[in-house]
Formats: sequence, structure tokens, C-alpha cells
Amino acid sequence: MDIKIGFIGCGNMAGAMIGGILKKKLVPAGNIMASAKSRETVEKAEKQFSIAATQNNIEVAEFSDVLVLAVKPVYMEEVVREIADHVREDTIVVTLAPGKTLQWLRETFGRPIKIVRTMPNTPALVGEGMTALCPDDSVTDEDLKVVREIFESFGRCEIVKENMMDIVTGVSGSSPAYAFLFIEALADAAVHDGMPRKQAYEFAAQTLLGSAKMVLETGKHPGELKDMVCSPGGTTIEAVRVLEEKGFRSAVIEATLACIDKAGKL
Repeated sequence: MDIKIGFIGCGNMAGAMIGGILKKKLVPAGNIMASAKSRETVEKAEKQFSIAATQNNIEVAEFSDVLVLAVKPVYMEEVVREIADHVREDTIVVTLAPGKTLQWLRETFGRPIKIVRTMPNTPALVGEGMTALCPDDSVTDEDLKVVREIFESFGRCEIVKENMMDIVTGVSGSSPAYAFLFIEALADAAVHDGMPRKQAYEFAAQTLLGSAKMVLETGKHPGELKDMVCSPGGTTIEAVRVLEEKGFRSAVIEATLACIDKAGKL
């Protein structure tokens, strides 16, 4: 792909995306530029990815065919106003920040801009990201194809309506943290009963990876797959009984709903 991709902000999510893009060789490192506030972050990006990095957001805006705004919602207005006059008409602006609507972005830029709202997640770093894409009306099919190719270089993506974007934040954008908590808890239980911690993490993590692949590749309902493991009077159904008693599913649902609610207020 012969395009230049810029990132304003070079935190965990941008780093995951850059790592995924380079791993799949979608574009060479010379076609990527990132900016960050601190010199330390700039130097880290240069060293880790061998890309151009700067503390100057305008430099990145003028460089980019696709410009990814990878800044926290609280800084989005400041950044947009800073770069608004330096983004070319044909540049595709991609945003990662939850809560910042297409209408808000159009009004804040103050002129016609091609915008695609997205919500990726950090498994992008290992080529297993999940991203929602929500394009503005000004984005052409060809533009969207370019953006989709970028995000598919490090995982799966789906186009969603804008009223789904906060839900995406809860179900995939933030949920790797919930999965990591679960892996850590499984491993802690194994360590408690004598398994070495490194081995416990491997058993727990590989099990979640395999279970997720079963859902995606078999097309079976998760409940059906659960029932396949739960033999009558066996160990698994005993564990499921305790999880239900402790409100496992309710806790996950309530946590996700809280995340969705928070995303809508940013």
C-alpha cells in the first residue's frame, strides 16, 4: 500500500496499531510518522519501530494520507483545533477516542473533512485486534477500503452505525482488560495449588485463546460450547455452579454496561 500513515499520540493503542501494521508489512516504516508530547515517548517510538517521530503535531498532519488521532478524549479538541488548517482535503482522518461523535468532529474541524470513527483494541499488537469502523458521509468507498485494509492488517474489523460505538467500547475496546483479569485469576488459583506461575499463565492464556477460536470458527452458541465441557456431575459444572453463585455473568454484564455508560459521557 503506497500511503503515508500518521499518528498523533503514540501511547499503548497507537503502538499496538503501528506494531501490527509493520508486522504485516502493510507499509514500510518510512511511511509512518508519529508525534507525542514528551521527548522520551518520541525516542521510544523511534527506537522500537524505526519510524519518524516528532513532538510537532502539525508536521504529522501535513505528512499523512491517513491521519490517526490517537489521543485521549480530553485532549481531542485541543489537537483538532491545532491541526485543522494543516490537514489536506484528501486526507482521511481516523479517530480512536470514545465519545467524540462525527458531528462533534466536523464542527470542531470547522471545514469539510473525511472522518472515520474507530474503536480498535490492544490485541492489534499480536495481529488479533477487533475494530469497529464508522465512516462519515464524505468518506468514499475507496477511502473506506484503505482504512479497512489498515485495520485488517492487525485483526478483524466491522462497519457499525454510530449509535453502536459506545457499545463497542464496552464489548471489545476495553474488554481485553477484563480478559487479562480472568487469566490472572485462573493462574492465581493454579499457583495457589502448586503450579509454577509462568506455566499457569500459559495454561490459562492458551485456554482462552482456544475457546475464543471455537466461538469464531465453529459458529456454535457459547452456551452450547459450554455445555459440551460440562459433563453430568463433573468438575466443570461444579465450577460453573460456583461462578453463578458468585454472580460471575452479572458482574461482567454490569461492568460492561458501566463502561458503555462512561464512554457516552466522555
